[in-house]
Amino acid sequence: MLYTPTIVSILEGLSVSVPVLLTVAYVTVAERKTMASMQRRLGPNIVGYYGLLQAFADALKLLLKEYVSPTQANLTLFFLGPIITLIFSLLGYLIVPYGPGLALNDLNLGILYMLAMSSLSTYGILLAGWSANSKYAFLGSLRSTAQLISYELILSSAILLVVMLTGSLNITVNIEAQRAVWFIVPLFPVFIIFFIGSVAETNRAPFDLAEAESELVSGFMTEHAAVIFVFFFLAEYASIVLICILTSILFLGGYLYDYFPSLFGLMQYIDIDYYIENYNTESIFSDPTVEGLLYSLSLGIKSCTMIFIFIWVRASFPRIRFDQLMSFCWTVLLPIVIAFVILVPCILYSFEILPSNISLF
Repeated sequence: MLYTPTIVSILEGLSVSVPVLLTVAYVTVAERKTMASMQRRLGPNIVGYYGLLQAFADALKLLLKEYVSPTQANLTLFFLGPIITLIFSLLGYLIVPYGPGLALNDLNLGILYMLAMSSLSTYGILLAGWSANSKYAFLGSLRSTAQLISYELILSSAILLVVMLTGSLNITVNIEAQRAVWFIVPLFPVFIIFFIGSVAETNRAPFDLAEAESELVSGFMTEHAAVIFVFFFLAEYASIVLICILTSILFLGGYLYDYFPSLFGLMQYIDIDYYIENYNTESIFSDPTVEGLLYSLSLGIKSCTMIFIFIWVRASFPRIRFDQLMSFCWTVLLPIVIAFVILVPCILYSFEILPSNISLF
């Protein structure tokens, strides 16, 4: 009986981490198929039906490869870097609410925790690049660190504006506050800035200067291969899925699905008056199991939409220079975000709609 809490904790962790890793595997396939369609070519279509098992074939190939480590590398940090990056990428899923009360840990400082996890993964990249004793890997890690630290400021400032509307760092509170209107409506410019910062934060094209093939071979993971490379690969796509989930939570209502019947044309099959009057008691959606599935499906659809936009951006825009990347952050995005940080509280104060727990009175 003493081991029961430990076993339950392990099962809870596996119930989240295993689906996340499977999602990451299929996101890679979806990216290759989507980009192939946009570029008028065939994507993976041999391994499995319609190429659905391509990710597992790639993983098996990397796992079976012989690993060769650099002779002059600091092997301890060389292996520790990718592991740190993957661990901190997966730890962010600890507080994701897939429905009301459907989270491993509903922290009161959940948004702060998620920002901390995304920042700490930078250490893994820095350690991996420095310990490889390669100029390409070292330059890639320096670029990545500078880029992540710079755009972290943009992300945190955009999140601060959302927190000003809700007065709480709890993720569930921020979702429930959007039952009236999704925050993408009043904060659409902030959403665009947050999305640009998210693309840069995850080292995605056109901001993938840390692993620019034409300049740095493969950036900070140039010397990594086989199993250790898989860790970096999983960490990158796990971060993409997590940042898309965070975007859905902060701006698209998270797990809320109140607008979905009209979006999918289901209103013709539902008596809306009956639905509103009997929502809590007799509605077809009031069954706990069905309601939980709808909540999770809602968050999944929104997150998949954001992932598709990430892929769309990669296929559409050319890579920019590193000096342009940093200049765009410090001279364009940062002044705009600071202007919104001043403007939004002024509007809230003028209309006396500041949340009670951050009210100036």
